[in-house]
Amino acid sequence: MTINITINGHNIQTQPGKTILAAAHENGVEIPTLCYHKDLSPTGNCRMCMVEVKGGRFLQAACVTPVWEGMEIQTHSEKVNKDRKLTLELMLANHPQDCITCDVSGECELQDLAYEYKASAPQWGSKGTRYAVDSDPNPFIRVDMNRCILCRRCVSACAEIQVRDVWGVAKRGFEEVIVAGANTSMLAARCESCGQCVAYCPTGALSNKMNYGTARAHQVKKVTTTCSYCGVGCQFDLLVKNNKVIGVQSNPNAPVNGLALCVKGRYGYDYIHHPDRLLKPRVRKYLLEGEKKPLINGRLAVDSDLWNWVDVEWDVALDMVAKKFAETRTTFGVDGIGLLTSAKCLNEENYLMNKLARQVIGTNNIDHCARL
Repeated sequence: MTINITINGHNIQTQPGKTILAAAHENGVEIPTLCYHKDLSPTGNCRMCMVEVKGGRFLQAACVTPVWEGMEIQTHSEKVNKDRKLTLELMLANHPQDCITCDVSGECELQDLAYEYKASAPQWGSKGTRYAVDSDPNPFIRVDMNRCILCRRCVSACAEIQVRDVWGVAKRGFEEVIVAGANTSMLAARCESCGQCVAYCPTGALSNKMNYGTARAHQVKKVTTTCSYCGVGCQFDLLVKNNKVIGVQSNPNAPVNGLALCVKGRYGYDYIHHPDRLLKPRVRKYLLEGEKKPLINGRLAVDSDLWNWVDVEWDVALDMVAKKFAETRTTFGVDGIGLLTSAKCLNEENYLMNKLARQVIGTNNIDHCARL
């Protein structure tokens, strides 16, 4: 079943029960939004998606208003554009005018809409800094509620995607503010530091603390990759500047996870350039030189230079492992060998380890760290 509606003078068909916003997007008509996101339940908070419906007394919020047969809609009439500009000006009246130093300049949705509608803070606006900057002790998420536009995306993302209900709304009127828990810290409110709230925030109210102040959007190269922490296969974009990974950003086109990531995927990237990271296999020096374990009076000489680690090439390390496997199987049998696989491997890699254990080596002694 379909119904007929008119958007900007064009007749289109759509399904009953759909919102004006959904019907418009399906037909290539863009309607600006700030509080709306396709992954979250619509709330109609920001009033940026207001449209003019013929016969209506007031403008209607496109994200929550369902279509009906014969509806006639104007998405960019003079009245609508004037209303959107006023809405933006009211937001900017309570928003810091510091785009020149803001970390999310260039990818801020409020900034883009203000530019499009030629909106600026009214003369009576610019209330200044009302809240403490970087006010929460969370080690990963930087909070600056001076830049918050009360869109409630963070509230919805935390409740609907992560199911933690960390964020909520306190007070009303001009004093209304987004708070963690009962106005406590994020961690005290059961925050998992997943960063979902940061990913969905349209401004700089919530940002990543680890790479704050390191680069603007136009200064980084985005490289899509797959997370190395487990076998789920989440994808995201590595933010690269001067050949160094400085951060992680959700990729909405990721087939497995979309914008969602766990704390390890979003913030566990600092190992990449850590000075202690191993870049080659290592073996004990006595193994490399063909020596036996150094002994003094029958005891292991743990302070011997032969115990030091030595970097080797992969072929050398693999040959040594294969040789040791063969020696152990010959001496102690197949039950003298056991393999442990990893949750960081792909399912296919763990499958191959199972093949290696059971078919190549001949042992059933194989286990997986996720059972711990």
